[in-house]
Formats: sequence, structure tokens, C-alpha cells
Amino acid sequence: MNKHVKKLVIALALASPTLGAFAAENSKTLSVYTTAKDTGHKLSLTDTLSLKAATQNPENEIAVYVNPDKTFQTFLGFGGAITDASAETFAKLNKKKQAEFLKAYYDKKDGIGYSLLRTTIHSSDFASGSYTYIEEGDKELKTFNIKHDQKYRIPMLKAAIKAAGGKITTYVSPWSAPAFMKDTNNMLQGGKLLPEYNNAWAMYYTKFIKAYEKAGIPIWGITVQNEPMAKQTWESMIYTAEEERDFLKNHLGPVMKKEGLGDKKIIVWDHNRDLIVHRVNTIMADPEAAKYVWGVGFHWYETWAGGKPMYGNVAEVNRAYPELNLLVTEATVEKFNAERYHYWPNAERYGDSIINDFNSGAVAWTDWNILLDNTGGPNHVGNFCFAPIHENNGELIYTPTYYYIGHFSKFIRPDAKRVSAVPSRSVLQTTSWMNADNKLATIVMNNSDAAVTYRLYIGTQETTVNIPAHAMQTLVY
Repeated sequence: MNKHVKKLVIALALASPTLGAFAAENSKTLSVYTTAKDTGHKLSLTDTLSLKAATQNPENEIAVYVNPDKTFQTFLGFGGAITDASAETFAKLNKKKQAEFLKAYYDKKDGIGYSLLRTTIHSSDFASGSYTYIEEGDKELKTFNIKHDQKYRIPMLKAAIKAAGGKITTYVSPWSAPAFMKDTNNMLQGGKLLPEYNNAWAMYYTKFIKAYEKAGIPIWGITVQNEPMAKQTWESMIYTAEEERDFLKNHLGPVMKKEGLGDKKIIVWDHNRDLIVHRVNTIMADPEAAKYVWGVGFHWYETWAGGKPMYGNVAEVNRAYPELNLLVTEATVEKFNAERYHYWPNAERYGDSIINDFNSGAVAWTDWNILLDNTGGPNHVGNFCFAPIHENNGELIYTPTYYYIGHFSKFIRPDAKRVSAVPSRSVLQTTSWMNADNKLATIVMNNSDAAVTYRLYIGTQETTVNIPAHAMQTLVY
């Protein structure tokens, strides 16, 4: 760097601390990591580019504009769910493949650096069968124990925590109360919690948290109920907005506090983007319920009705309740088909959602099953789905989704701040984050059939980037 350029960098630093620090440390080069269809690029370092002083781009050139001085939400983490299905499948792998799998997800250097984890309170559909932690009819929870989970799930959770460096943000979700606590006397097919079991069910959460923490798995938070508006063929339970509000206000919140777990984060909704605004409005309008709410979880399945993802609803909650933390708590590609392990639109569905959810205000993103077998299970009601990695006859199959996820999870680290980033044309999508170490990670996705050349602006600097057709890039500088 010559003395004149050095003086300019120092001047920028004085004028704008954030941009100046960025420019001083990163004025030389930018690293481009690419995953692209029909190429060998899988999170591959494909280019190293020089930055120069920016000039105005003409209207007929595509650009991505990043402004590190304009910051938004703070990143919590990125991860996936360790379900019974994942743990049962993991147990089938030999030790070498287990180590490979754990490194692939949790290693920050050689893997994609997962920093967030979800698991279930007793069974979901992704298990070999339904079960609870008590004997049926035990109203006082005297028989509560987590022996079931000690065979597969707890060992995998411990291995994941170790692989992540000894610490990972873990939260838990229930799919249904035990059958006897519900008006249908069935864990499956929806139904509602009987009022006389409100406190017992709230205590069930606390017993689970304490048992897991005693087993060496720290629990950061909980969601009130997985998909509280869906009557599913598997474990499910219905709460209207008012019912969830009142259960939280009168039972779950006070019981958690009384049991010494008031520091655990409580996440409401945990369902699709379509009804999220009504749910949040209803709960947050009640100060006694609102005081227990740390955040709002949401899923991506509203497209089941034939429409498009409702990203705008998430952004509306973010505008109306900036004090709330928004996070994706579940997403997966449904209807498993082994012929589509490498079906590129599956990965692009992830890319589209992650970028838009982050830009709408989400602080975290959680995939569903972290591992499934070659049937898309095990699943005790036949709801077979995709995972980023599948097991097939003892081998691991890495889908394109795994690599697309890695463009975010590997390069955006906890405590990063989202910064302003927009494309000039809809052919590209982008989100950008400034990490705590002042490394800027800008993710750009091209879903089109043609390669695109674009000018990347970072404050007062720019460079020219080529992105292949159907590709994802992370630009680190």
C-alpha cells in the first residue's frame, strides 16, 4: 500500500469507524467461495479479487451494494435438529463415518460450523414410534425419566456439542402432551390440552430441562408448542392465539420461573409465516404474557396451500415489535425421493428462504433433521423428508442443500451484525453480515440459467464478480 492510499484509508477510518476499520483491514483482496450446479464447485475458493475505489455503475450493469455502516440485527446462530430419527441413523454409522459427519456439520474450519441445535421433548413423527417420559396416566409426573433418550439421542447430542467445541446453543420443542392430558386421548391428530393439566404440562418442560442438563446437555431455551395450528397425522396439539397466550401467562411462564428456570428463553408461535402476525399481536397485547416472550419462531411450510413464502409477514412483525427476536425454528424439503438427492431446486429453496428470512429480521435459522436414512426417515407415520446429509448403506450422501447452507453457517458467526446489502436487479439475491472480528461475509445467489457479471460495492470500494448459473457465492473480506 503506497503512502497516498494509506493516508486515504486513515482518513476514511476517522470519518467512519466501521467502514474505516473494514477498509484498513480489507483494502487488498476479497475471497470468493462458490457452489454451482453442473460444476465441481462445492464451497470452493474460486477467486481472489482486488478492490479499488468505486465509481458510479451505469444503469445497464448489475450491481450489489453493501454498506457496512448500516447495521441491523445480531446473529444468534445457524443449525439443525437432532431428532430421534437423526440419532437412530447416526448410530448405524461406523466410528469413522460418525467422525466425518460431526466434522462436516460442526467443525468451523473443515466443516460448516453449526452453532445452533434444536431437539424434541419426547417423540415427534421423526422417531421409530411414539413415546413420553412418564407412565400413561401419571398426573403427578412421579415416573418421569429420560431413559428412552439415553440410547441414541443423548449420545449424539453430546457428540455434537463436543464437535462444536464444547458449547452450542440448544433449544427444545414439544409436539404433543401425553395422550391422557388431551381432549382426544391421543398424541396424534391434533387435539387440545385439557385445562386440568395446564400446570402438570408446564412442569413437564421443567423436568425435561433439568434432566437433560443433569445429563450434560445445557438447554438455552424452549418453544411453547411445535406447529400449534396444525392437526397432523403425527404428534400434534392445537392452541389458538388466545390459548397459547394464556398457557404462557398463567402456567408455563410462572412455572419456569418458580422452578428456577426463568433465565431460559421462551419462543412463541413456532409455526408458519402465514399466521405469525395475528399470533404475535394477540400475545404481545397482554403485558403479563409478553414479559415471558424472548422471541418468535416460524417455519416455511405456508406454501402447502399453493402460495409463495410470506416473507413480508416476518418483516411486519420485525417492524411492529423490534424488541422481539425472530428465528426460523424448522424447515425441510418434504416428500423424500431418492432420485432427487442432488436436485438443485431443493438447495435453491433453502437459499431463497435463508436470504429473505435474514433480510426480514431473523437472528437465527434452524434446519429440521440433521441426518436421515435412505428412506427419508425413520418416521413412524410415513412423513418421509429430505435432510442435507443422508445415510445410505453406511455411507454419507451430501446433498447440494448442505453446501448452500454452508455458505451462511460457515461464514456468518454468532454475534455478527447484518449490514445493508441490496442487488440492483432481481436476478440476484443477497444478504451481508459483519462478524465480530470485522470480517464481512456477503452471500449472493443466482437462481437463473445464465452466469451473471456484477459489480460489488462495499462502501467506497468495488470489484467485479462473476457468478455461474444456479450458484451460491460467499464473498469474504
